[in-house]
Amino acid sequence: MCLKKNKDEKKQKMDDKKYLTSLISQGEHSQQDFKYKVQDAVKLARSVSAFANTEGGRLLIGVRDDGNISGVRSEEEIYMMHAAAYKYCRPESGISFGTYHADGRTVVIATIPPATRKPVCAIDDDGKKVAFVRIADENIVASPVLLEIWRQEQMAQTVMHYTSTEQAFIAVMKANPQSTLNRLVRLSKQGRHHVIGTLARLVRYGIVKWEYEDTKFLFSLA
Repeated sequence: MCLKKNKDEKKQKMDDKKYLTSLISQGEHSQQDFKYKVQDAVKLARSVSAFANTEGGRLLIGVRDDGNISGVRSEEEIYMMHAAAYKYCRPESGISFGTYHADGRTVVIATIPPATRKPVCAIDDDGKKVAFVRIADENIVASPVLLEIWRQEQMAQTVMHYTSTEQAFIAVMKANPQSTLNRLVRLSKQGRHHVIGTLARLVRYGIVKWEYEDTKFLFSLA
């Protein structure tokens, strides 16, 4: 019985190492981040927010930026991640944990699913709520246009009406591709709140696309 148990444990460790190696070989990307260790639940909440507001993702805790496994104390890391998801995110984010072992070290994988109700905001030390999105391997503060898109989606708007104001705005975009929100406000000579709402509707209906480049959100006709 003891021999079978030892074989099972050895096989599990081999499976764990193989699985971790396959994940680490992917590097950090839009749905995966490495964390050497967990020290600050407030900062971790930013990662939780970013994954929840995009396609979801996983945090490999106990893995250095270069992909080397450093290992963690699983109970402490899970406690901190729970705090990040449930205490420092509003609304609370879903999260699940898996513990894996390789070369005598422990790695905790925290998996965050995409939120059904966005945005999920991280709460900073001053109590301020900020929504993040995951772009490539970075956590980026969400554009006001993304916040408006999520708000409109919750209102379940289904009809797009084109007024002369919207038509004029589209003409401005056609003449000025890859513009920032502030530039479009200036060029269109429309109120900022109105431009945000218009951009959000146009993005939702596939008329406008956005991209993130050189630390800026840029908008163009699709």
